[in-house]
Amino acid sequence: MLQQLPADTTPEVIYPDSDGQPMSDNTKQFRWIVTIKENLEILFANDPNVFVAGDLLWYPVQGSNTIRQAPDAMVVLGRPKGDRGSYQQWKEDNIPPQVVFEILSPGNRTGKMAQKALFYQRYGVQEYYIYDPDDNELSGLIRSEAGLELLEQVDGWVSPLLGIRFQLTEDTLEIYRPDGERFLTSVQLHHLREQERQRAEQERQRAEQERQRADEALSQLEQERQRYQALMAKLREQGIDPEQL
Repeated sequence: MLQQLPADTTPEVIYPDSDGQPMSDNTKQFRWIVTIKENLEILFANDPNVFVAGDLLWYPVQGSNTIRQAPDAMVVLGRPKGDRGSYQQWKEDNIPPQVVFEILSPGNRTGKMAQKALFYQRYGVQEYYIYDPDDNELSGLIRSEAGLELLEQVDGWVSPLLGIRFQLTEDTLEIYRPDGERFLTSVQLHHLREQERQRAEQERQRAEQERQRADEALSQLEQERQRYQALMAKLREQGIDPEQL
């Protein structure tokens, strides 16, 4: 009599794509999240092995769907671009996000950021930046041998992994790419493109005007040449050698 082997009754672990929490609490926080995430996308647009995401659930431990965080923005160096429902680290060569950003809001304050700091420290984040747009305060934690340590001076700090520079002005945070270009909102980028389009159109119009003036000058020269040839021909008809004049 054949003995039937028991079926594997281990339940499949589901890793939800959403934690049911809103991406942001207000328009200011949302604007900052989108600005940082999209400018990081632009920064690494030509590198196929840098993955950038915003508000994406990160599961660092296979088999547990309760150990998770959704950074406002995160950068993973060494992983390909592409759509993901969540970042399941064991499917990503076990590479954790190296850089994360959090934007404070009235419902997302220091206590919650401290909890996230413990999570990020435990699961391998190298750089952790927290910005409070209401109070215009920026904090940075960088991994050392002892773990994530708070930066003493973050104004003017350059990210070791991303190469971006943080500059606090009187009323806002400015972030600069390695080429010196500043992170811009989508509206600012639109205005910049529109200005560039207008400058290109003005240059095209100036080039067209120069071409027309050149064509007019050539036309005048051709008319002068034709008048000169007609005069020379008329003199010869009258028996006068123009070269003897």
